[in-house]
Amino acid sequence: MPIASRGTSSGEEVMTTRILSALALVLLLPFAAAVSPQARAQSYPAKAVRLVVPLPAGGATDVIARAVSQRLSEMWGQQIIVENKGGANTQIGAEAVAKSAPDGYTLLATSEATLAVNPFLYRKLAYEAKDFVPVSGLGTITQALVVHPSVSANTVAEFIALAKSKPGELNYGTLGIGSSSHLNTISFESLAGVRLTPVHYRGGAPALTDVIGGHTQVLFISVTLMNQPWKAGQLKALGVGGGKRVPQFPELPTIAESGLPGYQAVSWFGLFAPVGTPAGIVRNMNADVQRILADPTFQEKFLTPNFFEPIVGSADAFASYVKAEQARWSKILADNKLSAE
Repeated sequence: MPIASRGTSSGEEVMTTRILSALALVLLLPFAAAVSPQARAQSYPAKAVRLVVPLPAGGATDVIARAVSQRLSEMWGQQIIVENKGGANTQIGAEAVAKSAPDGYTLLATSEATLAVNPFLYRKLAYEAKDFVPVSGLGTITQALVVHPSVSANTVAEFIALAKSKPGELNYGTLGIGSSSHLNTISFESLAGVRLTPVHYRGGAPALTDVIGGHTQVLFISVTLMNQPWKAGQLKALGVGGGKRVPQFPELPTIAESGLPGYQAVSWFGLFAPVGTPAGIVRNMNADVQRILADPTFQEKFLTPNFFEPIVGSADAFASYVKAEQARWSKILADNKLSAE
């Protein structure tokens, strides 16, 4: 009987096995979907990631780095430790990352100064541009040309005419040699054929405060910092440096359309890793960052209120963007014979 039973039920046993296997697969699919992000996080990263910001806390670079890192931490299931390591126009923090192991566990979030300006500004640099691999762009912020209300110019064209009539008499604030405010002004002077006198500050806030107070007359500053005092009538905004008008205040023209074609004053921020970091890790990080930047909630709650425009594209596309910026700034620096120790 047992032999007969096995013989007559072998087909049923095979069918039952197949049904149970299929049922088990169906039951396990939701579990597999639930654990797949965790499984991915265990492959990379398997431990905390260190993110170096080579600038002080509270600035635009720090703000966007922390916002994106918080979302990455949630996606990866691992802590991301943001370390502000400022000094020497981002050189100190950048050097620390350049000397780190290329394993994806030490990253750099920085502005254009580190890789598009410093290599062509400083005669001696603590790192080289080739020490880093671009991972993903994070965002851009447009700079605005603002003046004290006492300045008798209400448009870019009027300001250029005024500056030409008073060469060297108008002072402009900078955040130091090689800073975005400094280089954007130099670029403006070169294209407009004017000469202004620099006054150096330690940060955007004190520079802006002195323009509001009338101690300096001119400043290129991010639209984020310019927004409130401009609306309060504490300064005049003449134009913005982006390729298009800022959506939040479309009445403010671009400098390019206001008498200085080709002018650009935009700060950008990106994520980098030490050269030699595995290409697979770079691709995965780029995909995750791009997913965050494309998220409508992240755009609504963070990017738009802070005037950030996301930088969209692959790691290769961001690398091309960085190369184009290097070419642009190296020419500006060379044309103006600007260098620093």
